[in-house]
Amino acid sequence: MSTETSLLKNATRTAMDWALALGLTAAAFWMLSWWRTPKLPDAAPDWTLETLAGDEVSLSDFEGQIIVLNFWATWCGPCKSEIPEFRSFVEKHPDIPVLGIAVDGSANKLRQFAKQNRINYPILKGDREVQEDYSVSSLPMTVIVGPDGQIDDVHIGAMMEAQLEWAVR
Repeated sequence: MSTETSLLKNATRTAMDWALALGLTAAAFWMLSWWRTPKLPDAAPDWTLETLAGDEVSLSDFEGQIIVLNFWATWCGPCKSEIPEFRSFVEKHPDIPVLGIAVDGSANKLRQFAKQNRINYPILKGDREVQEDYSVSSLPMTVIVGPDGQIDDVHIGAMMEAQLEWAVR
């Protein structure tokens, strides 16, 4: 067997090993994501929460629209890492409301956090009831509610802008 043939066989075997490893890794991540995704009702549970200014906002205020609900906390590293992605999405899609539902912190602490991180979408103070209604057990968690009030998508973990784009289609 020539050296060239041997090198080609080794390169092919290496490429196949990498393809198999990447395929198995992707399948494992998909299974983990599926396993961690909470089981939510088809219809998004309604809620009324306060903005950082003290105004009340309800899910029903957005009837007929796609809406993005992002559950997060100030101490959550992945939550912080996705903020620039959400900022960019909001700038490109002003017609799709994005609401950050904070599960920790006082209004003052959240206002300071929002300013430091240049958050350009409304922040609501989440309560225990909304966390239970949406089975929030891991952060960040993003829920896409369709114009018909049905939950269209749930994502556990940090989201990239491209994932948001895909989820709202």
